[in-house]
Amino acid sequence: MGTKLKQFLQDSETKAFDLEHRRKIRFNIGKYNAAVQNGMMAYQHHELARERASFLKTQTINNLDKYLVEFENNFTKRGGKVIWAQNAEEALREIGAIMKRKRAKSVVKSKSMSTEEIHLNDFLEKNGIETVETDLGEYIVQLAGQRPYHIVTPAMHMSKKDISELFTAKLGIPLTDDAQQLVLTARNLLREKYTQAEVGISGANFLIADIGGIAVTENEGNARLSTTFPKTHIAVVGIEKLIPSMVDLDLFWPLLSTSGTGQNVTIYNTILTGPRQPTEKDGPEEMYVILLDNGRTNLLAQPEQREALNCIRCGACLNVCPVYKNIGGHTYETTYSGPIGSVITPHLAGFEENKHLSFASSLCGACTSVCPVKINLHNLLLLNRKQSVDEGLVDKNEKLAFKFWAKGMQNRRLLNIVPASLKNYVFRHVQKDSWSVRREPLEAAPKSFNEMWRKERPKKS
Repeated sequence: MGTKLKQFLQDSETKAFDLEHRRKIRFNIGKYNAAVQNGMMAYQHHELARERASFLKTQTINNLDKYLVEFENNFTKRGGKVIWAQNAEEALREIGAIMKRKRAKSVVKSKSMSTEEIHLNDFLEKNGIETVETDLGEYIVQLAGQRPYHIVTPAMHMSKKDISELFTAKLGIPLTDDAQQLVLTARNLLREKYTQAEVGISGANFLIADIGGIAVTENEGNARLSTTFPKTHIAVVGIEKLIPSMVDLDLFWPLLSTSGTGQNVTIYNTILTGPRQPTEKDGPEEMYVILLDNGRTNLLAQPEQREALNCIRCGACLNVCPVYKNIGGHTYETTYSGPIGSVITPHLAGFEENKHLSFASSLCGACTSVCPVKINLHNLLLLNRKQSVDEGLVDKNEKLAFKFWAKGMQNRRLLNIVPASLKNYVFRHVQKDSWSVRREPLEAAPKSFNEMWRKERPKKS
């Protein structure tokens, strides 16, 4: 059993029986689910919107090479600079070189899962550069020394009381149950950071090919400040975030916000097409877009599974997943948790260490039913399982168990010869660290159905 799998099982056990954790998650996800249900009422034909989004993303992913080059050509025309990063190491090296040229001492970051993916904060801190998360949820988990819990809501696992105690410990403010006061505390501290930072770093929700721009959607305005005040802006974006045209945002922006938070559209939606132009009054002097592969082309190379790249990171699949709601986001020990994380992480970070995530699912299909771009998530989990078997990444004991099971299923007489007592001995051994930990062990019947059938209906002479 791999180290990651052992840790996953241990953390799952702990979180699943942590009643306080489950209460917080039920409460927070319950609010989102209610908001999403209300938000869906704004759609006259939501299923049609999903169909169109699915078709458009699939067409884009199937022609990714064409659209990436189109994006680069249009972005560089306005003075932007594109960096192609094959993996996290290349991305970090390029960012480090920019920091060195700019003699940067501090960085402000807006919420970005792609920078979490490459562990950018750790890299910058090791190089003596202060890095401050400016999204409130990200700022909270940064203060707590944790990774984001949820794709959309990084601090979903924390209550108002937890945050107040954290701010008291880290920022020295008095304990308060006033949420507005907690927000104001963070806001006052962050405002000064925006004006001091030499570099602002963001992700992007979409790359827009026809205008060479990035689209950022948010509810706090922190991304606008992070990309406007500093003289240099770096956007780290996965190559799958492409859409063909700016007019496609008319479809994707509402789908993203409604599926994730129940809003008709998020409060701030920004399109950035390069550094400040001569006629413009604000914006960075330099803008870089780092196009991050980091395993995405591994997924692209598999026609049956590449639809996972259609994901627009709305977080809807996490909110409905019974496994996620019980074991929590941190248990996955990955950047992307929940159903979509279980699908893409083995491809991005390696099957050998992460294949267990694709087995951590009930295959109920709830994730597929809510995905705004209609990714067949539960089927992709099955394909991941098949791939792990095809690549020989299965435990030896599991292989042996299935070998005996197959022989028994293919030979009725052999199965009948083995007495029930011996079958139950094998069952107890196989189940002792899994099924039987919380349940009565499965037992074989004294006589099989086949034996009872033959007894009740003997052959006519």
